Amino acid sequence: MPYCFLQKKSTSKLFCANICGMDFRQLSKKKRVYLLIMLALTGVLLWAFVTAKIITHDFKRQMNNSKQVQQEAVVKGVILTETKNDQKYWEVYGDTGHWNGENGEAQLDGVLANFYKDNKVSMSLKSSKGTYNSETKVITLYEDTFIAIDGGITLNADKLTYVNSSEPIVAEGHIKVRKDNTLVSTADKIVISPDYSDFKIIGHTVSKVYEDKK
Repeated sequence: MPYCFLQKKSTSKLFCANICGMDFRQLSKKKRVYLLIMLALTGVLLWAFVTAKIITHDFKRQMNNSKQVQQEAVVKGVILTETKNDQKYWEVYGDTGHWNGENGEAQLDGVLANFYKDNKVSMSLKSSKGTYNSETKVITLYEDTFIAIDGGITLNADKLTYVNSSEPIVAEGHIKVRKDNTLVSTADKIVISPDYSDFKIIGHTVSKVYEDKK
């Protein structure tokens, strides 16, 4: 079948060679028509293939650009909360927030946060910056982090990490702890219990106890 273009590659090469070597005038009228139809179809298929490839490339590029725009958003006045069974565990407020949908992380500036026990505030925080990961649920506060714990305890840290309500809270970097007017301690790290009832300071610890003059 010299006019079948669905044959194997070797047959196609032979067919092309036959076309180049044949005398078009020697072909019968019927064969000329078949040959012209086949060449026209081949041209149409080639044009369609090239056009589809260009359109697909442009579409993918537009989708990638659109996806990138949708994945990143800047929002003012961001409030994040976690509540289970009518019990609030924490709430985090940011003056501004930058949401990155690709890694599921919110980056916050001007952060204020409250952590709760029995629906009452047990720990409050203030920090220049913070992040919240929607996949791991981890909250991280950093840069000028100030922490106030129920019971008259305040402390400063470079960074604080909250994993969940059953894990200890860890603050690190230039720790300075104050309790009322009776205790000032410095350390590398502080570990706060999940119920905020006690804490442990670790690394290069220096404590000064003062007499309460009240």
